[in-house]
Amino acid sequence: MAAQSKSPSFVSKGVTVDDLNQLSKNNMVEHLGIVFTEVGEDYISATLPVDKRTHQPYGLLHGGASVALAETLGSMAAALCVDRTRQYCVGLEINANHVKSAREGIVTGTTRPIHIGKRTQVWEIKIVNPQNELISISRITMAVIDKK
Repeated sequence: MAAQSKSPSFVSKGVTVDDLNQLSKNNMVEHLGIVFTEVGEDYISATLPVDKRTHQPYGLLHGGASVALAETLGSMAAALCVDRTRQYCVGLEINANHVKSAREGIVTGTTRPIHIGKRTQVWEIKIVNPQNELISISRITMAVIDKK
């Protein structure tokens, strides 16, 4: 297997927003209202509603919902960087810093690679509000596993 580049090209692989949203049917991604909105050369973006599905008891965006958006983005991007007939990716670790609250509307997450190796990948995910203010920043480490 050839070494993977640091900057994947999702567009040149023919990945579309429709493809990603189709993979999100009938699972937690769809239940939370996460919608993929953009596929760039080396990034993927998705939105998350800030509503009763994603609020914590004080009416703010739940940190776990932000982490679910971050993990969804990082996991999907990681999977698109491997030959899915031979390998799959699973999360090893995720961390998040929640720096601003949100009460309503939508937030948008964007993931970009930090490291894409043969056995691990590291992705950064920034979540912003409509004013482009940082709500949360996460980093996820993915394991690349050979199928048996």
